[in-house]
Amino acid sequence: MAVTDHVDLNGFIEGVKRRNPGQPEFVQAVTEVAEDIFDFIQDKEAYHKAQILRRIAEPDRVISFRVCWQDDKGDIRVQRAWRVQNNNAIGPYKGGIRFHPSVTESVLKFLAFEQTFKNALTGLPMGGGKGGSNFNPKGKSDGEVMRFCQSLMTELYRYVGADVDVPAGDIGVGAREIGYMFGQYKRITNEFTGVLTGKGLEYGGSLIRTEATGYGATYFLQNMLKTQGKDIAGHTVVISGSGNVATHAAEKCTQLGGKVVTLSDSEGFVYDPDGFTQEKIDWVKDLKNKRRGRISEYAKEFKGAEFHVGKTPWGVPCQLALPCATQNELLGDDARTLVGNGCIGVSEGANMPTNLEGVHVFKDAQILYAPGKAANAGGVAVSGLEMSQNSARISWKEEELQRLLIDIMAGIHSSCLEYGGRPGSKIPDYVKGANIAGFKKVADAMLAFGVV
Repeated sequence: MAVTDHVDLNGFIEGVKRRNPGQPEFVQAVTEVAEDIFDFIQDKEAYHKAQILRRIAEPDRVISFRVCWQDDKGDIRVQRAWRVQNNNAIGPYKGGIRFHPSVTESVLKFLAFEQTFKNALTGLPMGGGKGGSNFNPKGKSDGEVMRFCQSLMTELYRYVGADVDVPAGDIGVGAREIGYMFGQYKRITNEFTGVLTGKGLEYGGSLIRTEATGYGATYFLQNMLKTQGKDIAGHTVVISGSGNVATHAAEKCTQLGGKVVTLSDSEGFVYDPDGFTQEKIDWVKDLKNKRRGRISEYAKEFKGAEFHVGKTPWGVPCQLALPCATQNELLGDDARTLVGNGCIGVSEGANMPTNLEGVHVFKDAQILYAPGKAANAGGVAVSGLEMSQNSARISWKEEELQRLLIDIMAGIHSSCLEYGGRPGSKIPDYVKGANIAGFKKVADAMLAFGVV
């Protein structure tokens, strides 16, 4: 048997661990995909011979650099930053930039790896990448954020471009940060191109980009429920997070008749037994986007609401759950609590918010469970549409973009159904379906290119 032939799953994962010491998030992401892919490729010799899975699990390149900037006191500050270009088999690298103290090379490699499959599922020509820095924008002035973003782009501009790598926003990177980075890119290159997405509408941004991830995760949840003759309407919904993804997921769930009862941030979660109305959601948006406040303030503003310090919302009884905060926020015991409380559907608005133990709990319980690479692909889908609009120098109307988003999420759902069937069960394995559908598209493109 040739060395390129059928290595077992455990041997493959051990190899990933050995090659990526001290990178647990990346190993976790690769393991979750490999568990499903190994069975699928077992009888497909071309994938084995070309070492496709091994190659996808090795980024094309990881760019690491320092970012020096000056704070308002005149002190020099130094941060670390990275851009992980994982795979461009089906299009330019595409993925967000994250500013948060928790950012490490491991976190960005996992995100870029996940992004590769997520982007493939959208049906749009986008490869997978991710970037970020351990810079914390919280508590920083606009001037400090601007100086940091300009310094970061002064290094990053060499590696990105409309046909090379197109970053977007992510945790800690919103319209303000995108504007500063785009301005510096334009200043250095003297080019006005679609090198970043999530831009302001005044300079090439797309309508509904802010809403897209949260709306998309909700549309995916609705699609899953429809396969079982059910609906979001009339169900209690628990959501984590309170940023763009969480608030827009709450907004769309409410519009579809669900009763959203929680939102959270890093300090704890707020429980509103009366449910979040549009007025309350708008108040949270203003709190987070303009006043940059904490979710605990909600309980002081609205009578009957409770704030639970240092806790996550997964113990609140519900039928539907949308984890929309960050990676590994929903653990094995949390998953068991949700299932025990009668939860029938989970749609991930964040990237890998459920750890491996939790994933196995949901899969074993055979509830409707959508992984982030499928459920939260709405954001990058609209980013891809923003790229198209920039290339054509046009701007689509909101109605057209809403229709395209709904169609793309329905298409991802159909792809998951195609490969996620469970013998003897009416509940599809959406994790397996998403992993195989995304892998197959990328893998087949890689085969066409030969050994590169």
